Amino acid sequence: MEESYTLLSGWMISIKRAMELFDLDFEVTCQKFNINSSTFSNPESRTTVKNITKMLNYVNCKLNRHDFSIAVANQFHPNIFHALGYAMVSSESLQAALQCLANYKKVVSNTCKLITLEENGRFLIVVDLFCYRNTTTPVLSYVGVELFISTIIKFSRELAGDNIAPLKVLFSFPEPSYNTDYLSDYLKCDVEFNAERTTIVFDLDTAQKKIIASNPLITQMHEKILEDFLSRTDRNDLKQLVKSKIFDLLPTGEVSQQVVAETLGFSLRNIQRKLQAQGTSYKSILENTRKELTLGYMKQLHLTYTEISYLVGFSHTANFNRAFKQWTGKTPSDYRNSLK
Repeated sequence: MEESYTLLSGWMISIKRAMELFDLDFEVTCQKFNINSSTFSNPESRTTVKNITKMLNYVNCKLNRHDFSIAVANQFHPNIFHALGYAMVSSESLQAALQCLANYKKVVSNTCKLITLEENGRFLIVVDLFCYRNTTTPVLSYVGVELFISTIIKFSRELAGDNIAPLKVLFSFPEPSYNTDYLSDYLKCDVEFNAERTTIVFDLDTAQKKIIASNPLITQMHEKILEDFLSRTDRNDLKQLVKSKIFDLLPTGEVSQQVVAETLGFSLRNIQRKLQAQGTSYKSILENTRKELTLGYMKQLHLTYTEISYLVGFSHTANFNRAFKQWTGKTPSDYRNSLK
């Protein structure tokens, strides 16, 4: 069961770079733990959670310290997150980038789910840790969660400025027996343990800080790559397969459930039953995909409403206008004016 919990191998690249700072041999360490490092050059390769944890614990022990996760986070580069990193870089705000991370979290790792919330002038990122079956043991150990959160803060600073810091970070783990001042110093905020849920808390104004490199067109291009990536890596997730196929077929106008079912090799009744078992329906996926794409296209001011209508599969602009009003409560022109 442990082998089914994986992360992008890009994390190993950061670990390798950090180990080199301490004159530690990455290849020898991989051999020590029977880790095949030759696959890490493939940007879509994955490694197990167990391998990452082994490497982090080994180096901390080797160096007689506890802060190796910080050294690894400092070696982060957007390409480590595959296309997700570049989709985040081109997002319009830090909040939008972190929401993108939550939406496509499975690309980076299937060890947890990210939930984003706004409440009382704060923006929360809840790390909902998965546990091994029939246990309360989290798939990610404390050292792995520490690395993940440190990396998110490192990336946030690259996107929106070095002075970015959360209001506080909560860990659902017991407080370690060693001094964790290195972590609060790096995060530039208070750190609390024994919390109900692992959570990063940002001031909402900080989260809504604009990103200079924002480019909605590039974000949307990378999101399409991410949809394809997810559909390839998780063939059992029918909802993702359907969404990816809708992305492909929308501009053609041939987005009926019958057509999508046939292209995926299902009968109409079979796909309806399977989607229902996943708690959704074709109509819901189609509607949400159209809305998601439309709101992205609206930020691309060179696109006319007629062109956007075509791109999301409406044959008549009137139908598009009607759907848009249902989604946002505004006409397309009013919505675009509000963006300006």
